[in-house]
Amino acid sequence: MRQGSVAPEPGDPGVRGGRAAGPGRGPSRFGRPPRGGRPGGSGEAGRLMVRFAMRWIRRPLLPAIRLWRRNIQLRIVVTTLLMSLGVVVLLGFVVIGQVRNGLLEAKAKAAQSQAAGGFSVARERANEPVDPGGQDGRGTDDGRTASSSWRSDLVEQLASGGQGAFNVVALSAESEGAGASRGPRTSGGVDIASIPEALRTSVGQGTGTYETYIQIMYKNDEHEPEPGLVVGTRLNDADGEPYELYYLFPLAQEEESLNLVRTTLATAGLFVVVLLGAIAWLVVRQIVTPVRMAAGIAERLSAGRLQERMKVTGEDDIARLGEAFNKMAQNLQLKIQQLEELSRMQRRFVSDVSHELRTPLTTVRMAADVIHEARKDFDPITARSAELLGDQLDRFESLLSDLLEISRFDAGAAALEAEPIDLREVVRRVIGGAEPLAERKGSRVRVVGDEQPVVAEADARRVERVLRNLVVNAVEHGEGRDVVVRMAVAGGAVAVAVRDYGVGLKPGEATRVFNRFWRADPARARTTGGTGLGLSIAVEDARLHGGWLQAWGEPGGGSQFRLTLPRTADEPLRGSPIPLEPEDSRQNRERAAVGEPKSSGQLLTSVPAQQVSARSTLPAPPAACPSGVDPAALPGSGARVVARGAERADGPAVQTSPDREDRTRGR
Repeated sequence: MRQGSVAPEPGDPGVRGGRAAGPGRGPSRFGRPPRGGRPGGSGEAGRLMVRFAMRWIRRPLLPAIRLWRRNIQLRIVVTTLLMSLGVVVLLGFVVIGQVRNGLLEAKAKAAQSQAAGGFSVARERANEPVDPGGQDGRGTDDGRTASSSWRSDLVEQLASGGQGAFNVVALSAESEGAGASRGPRTSGGVDIASIPEALRTSVGQGTGTYETYIQIMYKNDEHEPEPGLVVGTRLNDADGEPYELYYLFPLAQEEESLNLVRTTLATAGLFVVVLLGAIAWLVVRQIVTPVRMAAGIAERLSAGRLQERMKVTGEDDIARLGEAFNKMAQNLQLKIQQLEELSRMQRRFVSDVSHELRTPLTTVRMAADVIHEARKDFDPITARSAELLGDQLDRFESLLSDLLEISRFDAGAAALEAEPIDLREVVRRVIGGAEPLAERKGSRVRVVGDEQPVVAEADARRVERVLRNLVVNAVEHGEGRDVVVRMAVAGGAVAVAVRDYGVGLKPGEATRVFNRFWRADPARARTTGGTGLGLSIAVEDARLHGGWLQAWGEPGGGSQFRLTLPRTADEPLRGSPIPLEPEDSRQNRERAAVGEPKSSGQLLTSVPAQQVSARSTLPAPPAACPSGVDPAALPGSGARVVARGAERADGPAVQTSPDREDRTRGR
């Protein structure tokens, strides 16, 4: 059937039993399907090309995808439009199908009634007597002429009753060998090829009436082919010879009616879809607008503008939501103000106490120094008490200094005095100050990666305090094993890692390591006079530089602390040149034993890995700590720095065994 035609193709469900079946399906116009095969080149190249093509196709769609994800109003309206369009299309198909079936049924009934009347007239004409011809020996020819004239007259008579409504075709029962007297007779210029062979076969073999839907074609292209309904039967003419009589009913009027219905439904459906989209947009806007307002106010509240409130109108659910939101914002503002006031009071208290204690502490220090100098004249118990008094006063002074420093960080008054420094010099001073403790513990401090300058813009005093804290903790908890200090520089970052092979970190300690006054082992003595605030101050110093202070550890396998700083002040960090997990960790050793790749972290590509030598030496540091060292730099608290969700950095790490002997450091 043609596109939009009211009549089905021959052989479709519209053809009733006994009618001709439509012509068989021809070969597919799409041809043979393409055979599957590998694309040109290797499989990897094919995957790369597919990935590139997908990326090229997706790039122009990214703004639309982003808008789709961020705009709930757009999603609801588009979804409503699509669902409405689907419903309208489905209803349109149903309505058009019903109208089409109704038109065809009505046309079929009218055609059967009209054809039955014509067949009756043809039978009556065949039963009328016919003059056999003259007496001069030409009776045979006259009979044939009369038979031919009889069929022509019959077709003209039957077709005259429905000009433009139907056409009549008379065909001989014999498909071949029929002379001119028994040739086909048609009306309206219809081509006999319009009658399908299957229908002719059914009519020729049966005695009933048969019908089917066809394409009516005309001779000499007088008219365009049009769908139609053909009704035919087998009759006998006046000579008793069988012939086939067909009525062809064009479906042009039904086609026009169906097109009108289709156009009306399409116009109405489009109008309904647009109207539903506009209604959905307005309805959703009433709901989304307060939500967007609440989201904007929440963002401003999170930015610190606690006085922001929603505008509430009406008494509906949205209004109640706005009232609840405003109450929540008011309560949050009150709580935050209370907490800020309490925090200010605490900071002021700590600062005041620290300052107020300095005057009596100075007096006590002077008296203790006098007693300490005269301890040789005391009995042993009193002399020992004088020594303990001096040690505890040192610790008390360190605690006051740490409290003052913490109060500066809490108040946001800490200032960074950054200047280009070589971290190798800082490491030398730190190791020199920690050597007395290392000798008492039986440990040696070794340095790796100091062949080239490690320069960064940093505050030398704060960096030295951080590294001294890490080195002293590593020596104290290293259980007499070597402590390795590794330095590296790559891209826009510098890093210093301190590795010990002591007790390590237990599961669960990583979340508490930066807490103030926290110790890994509460029963462990503070042999170096630490205050418990060293790591808290260290991590604040690292953050003040825009850097990272992280650590890795495993029970019984030691730990590694890593300080990563940007080479230039205010430059964001994208990675670290030293991996957080060392290569000699237990997990990496197990992987190496089974031949699996070692875990080297997650260094960003913007920070290239740096090849470092296995070991290097530093010039001998001074034997004592330099003057002016902040006593808070030697906390000895035993706390451990842990990784706080930061990325591990890729890059080669030098495996250093604790039993390897450094030939220059520690002698």
